[in-house]
Amino acid sequence: MKILSTKTTTLLLGTTVSISLLLSGCGSSGSAGSSPAPVDKNTAAPKAEGKKYTFRLADTHPDNYPTVLGDKKFAELVSQKSNGRIKIDVFPNSQLGEEKAVIEQVQLGAIEFTRVSTGPLAEFNKAYGVFSLPYIFDNDTHEWKFLESDKGKELLDSLEASRLKGLAYYESGARSFYSKKPVKTIDDLKGLKIRVIQNKINIDLMEALGANASPMAYGEVFSALQTGVIDAAENNYPSYFTSNHYQVAKNLILDKHQRVPEVLMISKASWDKLNDEDKKIIKDAAQESVKTERDEWNKFEKDSEAKVKAGGATVIEVTDVKPWQDKVKPVIDKYRPDYKDVLDAIDKARK
Repeated sequence: MKILSTKTTTLLLGTTVSISLLLSGCGSSGSAGSSPAPVDKNTAAPKAEGKKYTFRLADTHPDNYPTVLGDKKFAELVSQKSNGRIKIDVFPNSQLGEEKAVIEQVQLGAIEFTRVSTGPLAEFNKAYGVFSLPYIFDNDTHEWKFLESDKGKELLDSLEASRLKGLAYYESGARSFYSKKPVKTIDDLKGLKIRVIQNKINIDLMEALGANASPMAYGEVFSALQTGVIDAAENNYPSYFTSNHYQVAKNLILDKHQRVPEVLMISKASWDKLNDEDKKIIKDAAQESVKTERDEWNKFEKDSEAKVKAGGATVIEVTDVKPWQDKVKPVIDKYRPDYKDVLDAIDKARK
């Protein structure tokens, strides 16, 4: 075996120590012989990105209908305000079911949002039956003055007891009767089978008029008119047009017996899962979408009137509504005790 000289040995030992010191200085933080990097205490941690959602919104009306355009504006505003984090897909034309069935699904949280008439809502929240009472609003201005009042907002909040959360009211115009045979006076309604929204007040209203109430889903009305299962129905101008009911029931009498607003709402179960920031985004977007829906309604109502007339419908204006009001007064008297505070607020909004 070869013996190294003292000079060579000393050189090798020095080299080994130098390499060890070099490796020690290059080690990861926390290793022996190293110092942790300084931390800037003034540097804030990056903000966590909010939770992402994709929700569904159900509507019974066709794609170009004012309420659907309002739905879409609402979805657009929510997306903008959340920077795309909250997405709402709108399903028009009863793709997710008729209104009553959809309300049940929203209660369960199976569908997150819907736009529905206050008519069927009365079956889920008794307070909404007040909107089915006839001739309680003089005109559109009177109606919206009430809806925007404290009592109107209180009605929206009352939906929470029904596992729903009211976000905003939408316009739906005034409802009038249309039939297969000419109806020129109130007496011509006697004995007719008339489709109504599914609630008790509407049934009582038809009885007061001497007609026979036929509650049924909106999507069944065209075929029922066509086949003679019913003689008449009642709705607003846009629905009369878009449903093509004017093709099978060509006689419209503008008595404007009801103004039944629409409600945009979310499942209470879905609402409770949101944080305060997201709740504000959704609530603000809903309220802001109302202007779009109302503007679209006013344009579409005029367009619908022109088109049903061009399509051969005969339209009769009721110039004196008092005989109609007198005829249905028993209905108002019957339900006044149930809705006294709301009716008082509606009367106050008239002044």
